[in-house]
This record gives sequence, C-alpha cells and structure tokens, in this order.
Amino acid sequence: MSSFIVEGGHTLSGTITPQGAKNEALEVISAVLLTDEEVHMSNVPDILDVRNLIELLRGMGVEVTNPSKGEYTFKSCNIDLQYIESEEFIRKCASLRGSVMITGPLLARFGKAYFPKPGGDKIGRRRVDTHITGFAHLGASYEYDTARKAYRLLAPRDGLKGSYMLLDEASVTGTANILMAAVLAKGNTTIYNAACEPYLQQLSRLLVAMGASIEGIGSNMLKITGVKSLHGASHRILPDMIEVGSFIGMAALTRSSITIKDVSWENLGIIPECFRRLGIQLEQRGDDIFVPSQESYVIDSFLDGSIMTIADAPWPGLTPDLLSVMLVVATQCRGSVLIHQKMFESRLFFVDRLIEMGAQIILCDPHRAVVIGHDHRFTLKAARLHSPDIRAGIALLISAMSAKGTSVIENIEQIDRGYEDIDTRLNALGAHIIRQN
Repeated sequence: MSSFIVEGGHTLSGTITPQGAKNEALEVISAVLLTDEEVHMSNVPDILDVRNLIELLRGMGVEVTNPSKGEYTFKSCNIDLQYIESEEFIRKCASLRGSVMITGPLLARFGKAYFPKPGGDKIGRRRVDTHITGFAHLGASYEYDTARKAYRLLAPRDGLKGSYMLLDEASVTGTANILMAAVLAKGNTTIYNAACEPYLQQLSRLLVAMGASIEGIGSNMLKITGVKSLHGASHRILPDMIEVGSFIGMAALTRSSITIKDVSWENLGIIPECFRRLGIQLEQRGDDIFVPSQESYVIDSFLDGSIMTIADAPWPGLTPDLLSVMLVVATQCRGSVLIHQKMFESRLFFVDRLIEMGAQIILCDPHRAVVIGHDHRFTLKAARLHSPDIRAGIALLISAMSAKGTSVIENIEQIDRGYEDIDTRLNALGAHIIRQN
C-alpha cells in the first residue's frame, strides 16, 4: 500500500490543465464493444480505473493500441465469447465499478452478458435495479447466479426490442448502459427520466458518430431508433469537471492564485456558482478559470438570512463527487454551511478525520454535516489519514496541503483511481508531496 507524505502550509501558483474526464472515459471506452471496426479516442486519462477497464477489454479479445499519451485505438472484432462467461472474467468485473457499462454493449451485440455486483468506492449502497429493469424492458431475461454472485442476462433469439421506459432514478451509469443496448435493439426506444450529464451527452454523440440514431441529447428524454450495426468513429474526451472543482478547492484552502486551463466552461454547469456561494472568486478567461488569492472567504446565506445549504442533485444540479471538496474548503471559510449528501450514505464519514485535524463539523447523520468555518483563525493540524474513496481521498489531500505540519495519507491507490499523477502535477505548482511505496 502506497502513501503520500504531505508537508502543509505551502502556497500554490502557476497553471494546471485538467485530465480527461474519468466518468466519460469509462462510458465511451465501453461503447467500443458495439462495433467490430476501429474506434479512436483522445484525451484518455492515465488513471487506475481506466487502465483496469482497458486491460479488461484486452482480456476479452479487444485489440488496443496506444500510439501516444492519451491516444488509443480499439478494435473489437475477435471477442472471446467463452471468456466473458468465465469465473475469472466475472471476478475481474466485480472488482471494477466501471465494468458495469460493458453489460449493455455485450447484451446488444452478442445476446448475453453477466452483471456482477460492482466494486469501486465504499460509499454506501449502489443499486443495480435501474440497469437490470432497463434491459428487461428491451426484452432481456435475467436470473441471479448465486455461485457467481452475478446476474446472467440473455437477449431473445431474435434480439433486443425497443420499448418505452420510465427510469426509477436518473442513474448516469444506468442510462449509459441502457442507451448502449438500445442503439442495436429493433424498433424505437424511449428512455424517460434519463440522466443528462455532459458525459452522457458525449457518449450519445460518439454513438451517433458510429451510426446510431438518438434524439433528445442533453434532455431527460432520449428517443432511440435501433440500427442493425455500428461502425468506427473518432472521439475526444472532455476535461474532468471533478478535477476542475478539486483545483478550485485547493487554491481556496491554501489561499493561492492559480489558473486552470481548458476547462470546457460550458460543461461545468452549476459548479462555479456553488464555489462562489462559499465566497470564492472565480474569473472566466476564455476557456480558462483564474482563481485569485483571497485572505478570507465569506459563505453566503439565503435571502431570508438562513444558513446556506449545498446539496447534490441530478444534472444540471451539483455533482455529488464535489461535495467532499466543498466541505473541506468550508472549514476555513467565514460562516456556516450545511452540506447535504443525498445520493450516498457513507461519503461523509471521512469528516471524523477532519475533526481530528481541528475542523469544526457536526455530523448530523450519514447524509448531512454542518461546517462552522474557522476563517483561517485556526489552522488544521497535520495527521495520519486513510483515503476511503476517490473523492474523500482528494479532500483529505487538500486538507493536508493546508495543515500545519507533515501529514501521511495512506491507501492513495484510491486517489490514483481518479487523478492522474496528482502528486507530480501539484508539486509543479509549489506543493510538497512525496509518494512513498
């Protein structure tokens, strides 16, 4: 297990460019299974989750070439159909959260797939009902294989058939999975209450470039006319909005001035406004964000004077992946804020570590925490920390960078799952982070 040794109290300065978006990469890389022709991708992030998904595809028989950093070509013309039903394959899928999105393409193209209980972050219960019931609407049958701890899905002999469905929740991975299955289903499919995040829009645009027929991209109602086959295409992955938000949080908590390059501002949604509610000034400079140094950040209140609440919500609401960062930033703002994590019941438990570092936080329940800002009157204290998941991990790294003294963060493999060479990139801005294997 690797760790970071973080010497806190250093100011950052300079320019940093976000990596390609992790969540989009997992979706669009899964889509290469829908065709036997070449699919080219650029701006692919070099992070653990993406590398593991690519290795999973290689094991299935996908031809993968990587001519340069961030550039990949995939060709799924010789899929090993026996391997994708093997215990080894199912076990590998179960250890990788992103593997859930290969189910839709496999079911649509080959008529069968296993859907194991997904791995990934330990952030509470993650239902798979939306995926399974969506496939059932397309005509697939399913049964739970107790021995393999996975659902076995089978398409009808004459293939999946289009259908109208109203999703029980606007699940991003559920929408992506069902959409990829529907593009090769016979007839018309309507997905209502669909997720509409920018990364889902990007997946839709890739599928259209491959020959799919999709209407309503960017809305919560997608209409798909099935086609017999898809062809090759090229695609560029968006910058990662979660990295952008993480860098804003780092600049604020360390009272630094940095420029974040090429952020795809139009795809950030409400993220800049939510940081402004914490008193952080942001300047849009073309497609860059400039975060100026501030001595103090004053948290807004609502118009009636009541305490500000920052909560996650389906897009275009705030992504839950940034609440951990915003909570850490609020510990040094002036004022109080209620952080309401609605979607996952275990993502706020890392605040115990922040309290040990000197933060004033009241954990109300698994979903809500009240943060009383120090306004930099008290500096967080260095501590020995453990990263429980990707987003809590980056939040703890930010807190350690602002703390007095030297902190140790263990289990940084969780951070590496979502952030590419984060120690090297932050050290280039003036941070003092040592990776210890």
